[in-house]
Amino acid sequence: MDFVTPVVLVHGSWHGSWCWSLVTEHLAGLGVPAVAVDLDGHGLKGLSPQARWRRPFDPVAFATEPSPVATVTASSAAATLIDQLRRIGRGRPCVLVAHSMGGVVATAAAEQAPELVSELVYLSAYAPVSGKPTSDYFGLPEAGDAVLRLLVGDFAVTGALRIDPGDPERHRAIQDVFYNDVDDATAAATISLLTPDAPVGIPAETLTVTAERYGTVPHTYLICLRDNAFPVALQRGFVAEIDAVSDRPTTVRELETSHSPFLSRPAELAQAIASAHRDACASAR
Repeated sequence: MDFVTPVVLVHGSWHGSWCWSLVTEHLAGLGVPAVAVDLDGHGLKGLSPQARWRRPFDPVAFATEPSPVATVTASSAAATLIDQLRRIGRGRPCVLVAHSMGGVVATAAAEQAPELVSELVYLSAYAPVSGKPTSDYFGLPEAGDAVLRLLVGDFAVTGALRIDPGDPERHRAIQDVFYNDVDDATAAATISLLTPDAPVGIPAETLTVTAERYGTVPHTYLICLRDNAFPVALQRGFVAEIDAVSDRPTTVRELETSHSPFLSRPAELAQAIASAHRDACASAR
């Protein structure tokens, strides 16, 4: 049987492999094999603070309890992702698609194992290639504070970027930041699936990225033009930083969507991913 390059889909903070389900359907219809994976500390690998479940609910305990996923780092999550890439691709390179904070882990994986990545597709994602930790970008004027305003407690205490998807009064704010073009029913279902803790060790780690390894991997960046979580200026800034370390220019495509086109425009996003997949397959011939 001929080998067909698979697409591996990586989610962002608080999400899991489940968020790609609509896209994988469309990719299957386009003849593109795709697998969505859970990052360490998320999805089936995620744990919530016990205070989330206690009744009566204690907001102070929830805001201060140390996170059960606090030990996860960008490097440890990348090691798991590399194992997944190797298994899914049977040792051959995959097209790696990373959303939001998942871009940090994908960047680390591409540096550590560039031979396993035929194309790295960033979807409104962090690409910390300039020698600064991702957390340094949080305070930039072009980053805004929409996501920071969703956080509960002090991440220096909890070890996590913590949100409270269990509080109905916060749902509108979460939807406005991440899902501002997603229908209300789908947004509500999505919020119910979010985990509260994203390991702060992922954005806190400084990555070493080299032209000799990461820079040899072709890159595509999908810019979300209606993104309230990750402003366009920040997305374009990462494209410039990638180009400074890469041996070829980043392919840039624009989507007229929020931060979450996998929910609002899954068919359009699948087409963009399929295009990158075709390019990667053509280059491999």
